[in-house]
Amino acid sequence: MTLFLIFIFSFLTSFGFAFIYDAPQRLFLPAGLCGGLGYLMFFITSDTFAIDSIYASLYGSFVVGLMSHMMARVCKAPVILFMVPGIIPLVPGSIFFKGAQKVLTLEFNEANDIFVRATLIAGAIAVGLLFSNQLAKSFFKSPTARIKQSFSKNHLK
Repeated sequence: MTLFLIFIFSFLTSFGFAFIYDAPQRLFLPAGLCGGLGYLMFFITSDTFAIDSIYASLYGSFVVGLMSHMMARVCKAPVILFMVPGIIPLVPGSIFFKGAQKVLTLEFNEANDIFVRATLIAGAIAVGLLFSNQLAKSFFKSPTARIKQSFSKNHLK
């Protein structure tokens, strides 16, 4: 039941951000699905397998990136319309907020630790999206690349 609720709430988060992001209405559900599955993978890796949240964020953003590329191919839309709403549930906003609270209460050592952790999570999200982008580019060829490839094969003969 917990996994179902986590998927629903992260789906609704991404769905709502796709609405705020002013994506086309037909892309709300696929964008929500990207965010829901990405955060579900984050939760499973961090909670079930007891992996640190930095590495779990890397894995979750990698899944979001791959799902975004697949949804972009299926829905014939830009990848960014799925990627941005998809990473919203993974963004460490509450951790940055806790760091700001520690700065305001003059607990600088704890604030430093929290800010470093939040920055590492944000960097892991970026690296996960980068890896998924490179993997998708090597496996999913664009239609223009296919035309160029067939054109060069035909003229080499």
